[in-house]
Amino acid sequence: MLLPPLSLYIHFPWCEKKCPYCDFNSHELNGALDENAYIDQLLADLSSQTNYVMGREVQSIFLGGGTPSLFSPESITYLLAQVARIISISSAVEITLEANPGSVEANKFEGYLLAGVNRLSLGIQSFQDQKLVKLGRIHTAREAVRAFEIAREAGFANVNLDLMHGLPGQSLEDAIFDLEHALALQPEHISWYQLTLEPKTIFARKPPILPTDQTLGNIEQSGLTLLKAAGYQRYEISAYAKPGSECRHNLNYWKFGDYLGIGAGAHGKLSLPGDNSIFRSSRPRQPRLYLKPEAVQSLDTRPVSETERISEFLMNVLRLTNGVERECFENFTGMEFESIQPGIDHFENLGIWHQGKIGLSAEGLRYLDSVLEYFV
Repeated sequence: MLLPPLSLYIHFPWCEKKCPYCDFNSHELNGALDENAYIDQLLADLSSQTNYVMGREVQSIFLGGGTPSLFSPESITYLLAQVARIISISSAVEITLEANPGSVEANKFEGYLLAGVNRLSLGIQSFQDQKLVKLGRIHTAREAVRAFEIAREAGFANVNLDLMHGLPGQSLEDAIFDLEHALALQPEHISWYQLTLEPKTIFARKPPILPTDQTLGNIEQSGLTLLKAAGYQRYEISAYAKPGSECRHNLNYWKFGDYLGIGAGAHGKLSLPGDNSIFRSSRPRQPRLYLKPEAVQSLDTRPVSETERISEFLMNVLRLTNGVERECFENFTGMEFESIQPGIDHFENLGIWHQGKIGLSAEGLRYLDSVLEYFV
């Protein structure tokens, strides 16, 4: 087993308001936010994990949430500067920050760019105010457009727009309206994904009326045609980029790379080639528990078994439209390729496998869930 590339994920657990569809570890902010205390704990968390870096440079950093843009540019500047003192950062590092497009946060964009953030991800979700209300979003369509404009004015040359489809009461025309408005802004990257009702969310407890399967199919096919015509390449099942603008951080996840995870509820995945082992790590989900000094003194870890390695590897790489080379499986799981060869032969015979690689054909992506069930 070889050491895979290394990324860093930093979790910010607070939001102004919890969205009814969200199952991420996010908590509504009640009262003042003590930015300094949380940043200090993040740095202590990272310092406790330096043994797992094993000489590697961090290739990408992702500041996710929650809403990282609740934190001031000064806090993000200090955080990133101290991270670079603790671990080695590639000179070509991709640093992404997730932001909500409210007008107050948008005015911070220039400060984030100066801090070292070079990729911005805006949680737009829809360009229709009535749909945003149903999704529990606190911004308007106009604020979404203005946030993108301010990002460009600040100097961001790499911007992703998060956009959802299959929304409550959404028609084909509604979905295409949203997508056309996103394309008109010409971002470098669009994450276009279908709303799903996740357990333990408000939508799961009180399900809204969603589009029919036929409407969802029509939305997907029309959207794919529109994105392709606009010059966006689908490189992952819900990710579309202009050539050269694929999200390097997410690609490392999908190719079964390693990543350190710091922050409340953050998870990590790390390899130890010496004993051919892989383990996953986690931190306490509740911010008040994470902020206790003892929370980062020892890392909560669990080994990843060989059976789990197969399922986790395939759950990630099969999302990619171009698949991965076969060597990737052996190098990053420490297992023989023969362990998945029978399954690959099965799907090659069905004509939905990416020839010569580990991955599904364009047709096969439609059956991703069924393929994963077969392997798992």
